[in-house]
Amino acid sequence: MTTALQPLLLLLPALLLVAGVFLWPLLRYGWLSLQASSVLTGLVPVPNGGANWQRLLADGRFWQDAAQTLRFAGVSLALELLLGLALALLLHRPLPRRGLLRAAVLLPWALPTTVMALGWRWILNDPHGPLNRLIQGLGGNAYGFLSTPATTWLFTVLADVWKTTPFVALLLLAGLQAIPAELEEALVLEGAGPLQRLWRLTLPLLAPYLLLAALFRLAQALGVFDLIQVLTGGGPASSTESLGLYAYLNGMRFLDFGYSATVMLGMFVLVLLLTAAVLLLQHGWQGRRR
Repeated sequence: MTTALQPLLLLLPALLLVAGVFLWPLLRYGWLSLQASSVLTGLVPVPNGGANWQRLLADGRFWQDAAQTLRFAGVSLALELLLGLALALLLHRPLPRRGLLRAAVLLPWALPTTVMALGWRWILNDPHGPLNRLIQGLGGNAYGFLSTPATTWLFTVLADVWKTTPFVALLLLAGLQAIPAELEEALVLEGAGPLQRLWRLTLPLLAPYLLLAALFRLAQALGVFDLIQVLTGGGPASSTESLGLYAYLNGMRFLDFGYSATVMLGMFVLVLLLTAAVLLLQHGWQGRRR
């Protein structure tokens, strides 16, 4: 009995930590989503059945923000995986001062998101930002990069990609270093070129690391808040508003804590569904390869 319980006892501190940090807040949100808790109730939770969930299903702004969040996450994730793979392959090569180069590449990821977003907001400032100063120096006119929905969304994605691509590259670099050099040497002796080695050896062995990076970044991108709050505030005209920002506005600006909790749980369900979809696709892909 003691031997059987020993693994559980060793895991108990970690399980208690997960329960305190994750499970308890989730249960609290679930309870709050069934309450009317706003300035109209004096911030006192009052049971209202499923009124918050009915409101969520009929809330056009929630579904608009969900679509915008999905688009942001999908484009950001695709670019980060492609650029992260290219960067990892480059940093895996025996370059001069490779250690210094690896440290420099990680700087954007090490910066706090708020600081990075403020930096991008300054770069894109109209008309005094460095980018507009460069355009004016070349004879052009200053442009409001954060004043139109299309360019604002584009630079929001670019800012996210710039910051988090090093994180993806770091995970994939660890995977590349775990691939035995003998396997690549064997393919070289067979006459396989760089692209063949990438397709036949590197990508299959790197698949678990690609999946891990994709899951991490998918969850983070779907929950994006601080980048959009600082860089665009969700504008112009809510065109870059995310679900995280919408939940924040309902809770902290409009003091509707019951509905804010409902939005957060809706976002949590969305993350779970997409994560499950990614895992199912990965399982199916592995099954076909076998």
